[in-house]
Amino acid sequence: MDLTPTENRPTPMGLPQDWKLRVPTVSQLTRRLRGHVEGTFFDVWVRGEISNYRKPASGHAYLVLKDAGASMRICIFRPALSKLKFALEDGMEVLVHGRISVYEPRGEYQLVGDAVEPVGSGALQAAFEQLKAKLAEEGLFSAERKRPLPTLPRRIGILTSPTGAAVRDILNVLSRRFADREIYIFPASVQGAKAAPEIVAAFEQVTWWNTHHPDKAIEVLIAGRGGGSLEDLWPFNEESVARAIAACPVPTISAVGHETDFTIADFVADLRAPTPSAAAEIAVPRKEDLVFQVEALEKRLLSPLRHGLQSSRLRLSQMGRRLVSPGQRLALLRQSFTSTDARLKLSIAQALRRKQERTSRASGKLDALSPLRVLSRGFALASVDGAILRSASLAKPGQKLHTRLSDGVIVSEVLSTEPVPS
Repeated sequence: MDLTPTENRPTPMGLPQDWKLRVPTVSQLTRRLRGHVEGTFFDVWVRGEISNYRKPASGHAYLVLKDAGASMRICIFRPALSKLKFALEDGMEVLVHGRISVYEPRGEYQLVGDAVEPVGSGALQAAFEQLKAKLAEEGLFSAERKRPLPTLPRRIGILTSPTGAAVRDILNVLSRRFADREIYIFPASVQGAKAAPEIVAAFEQVTWWNTHHPDKAIEVLIAGRGGGSLEDLWPFNEESVARAIAACPVPTISAVGHETDFTIADFVADLRAPTPSAAAEIAVPRKEDLVFQVEALEKRLLSPLRHGLQSSRLRLSQMGRRLVSPGQRLALLRQSFTSTDARLKLSIAQALRRKQERTSRASGKLDALSPLRVLSRGFALASVDGAILRSASLAKPGQKLHTRLSDGVIVSEVLSTEPVPS
């Protein structure tokens, strides 16, 4: 390397003597480079992975887009960032459109982005998946939040475009099923940039109506539109609409698009219908079906009643056959009394006869043992002073002796007593 001082170097051949004065300054060269770069790379796409993503209070976004061999600074100003349908995240592979800009004070270049597309899926689909995951984590899709629909609502609300095919389909189905239902239409655009705010305002109008007219409160609400592309249905994928559905006090049926279309509104609503016409069929049953159900319930209720009534009649008939009139019952009582009286008299007579027989036998035995009966056979009974003399030795001379015979008493005086020879 030549370290000779510049002032001692020879003037390059072919250059004017004042060539040094013509060398551009850093600012001049940077400005020339900026003009060349920005004039050449004003409409470019670049692909890479997001890193170092940050969004300060200014609302602008700053990030680094990188691949395996290089990196580039990206700036997305707030107006462009607000138009993105999905949120930027570190690690996300994206396509960024914009223009190359050179920042002169540091001699650095960056890409000022005005559009971002995710790699592998569209921006709307990425936004759909991000919002779906966010609201699911908050619990807005949980089964515990789902409210049952009324069986036969008197007042039905329809939140849709008043000029679209969906409202005509819904009204046609409702008129065929129950023509006397009260229908309230809450109009809103269902497509385009202004649709989401109008849908949110319509949900707020439903809440206002029920708050100020409790006697005419909406009992079920159908919200939706006919089919279309993902872009056409996008208002029902907006976070503001999802939160409006969650805040609505009226059970809501989401009826957006065709059977294969799914929106965030379908997950938040109390029930999803595949089409607007199907939503009307879910909201109000057919009158014929209700009549059939009522008749079936009536049969189920009356069948055990009829069976019970027949059983009661049979038991009553059986009891009636066993039941006798008061006259018959009195005759039976008299007959029973007479029979009992006869049995009692017979029993008394038999008992009396048995007692008489026992008395007669006892009397005979008593008569046989009676002293008087012995006296009639020639025996006598002697007594002194009323005491029976059982031995001759008991009598004393001079005592008055009473001798009892069968037909009288002999009174005598004891002169002496003599023993009977053995």
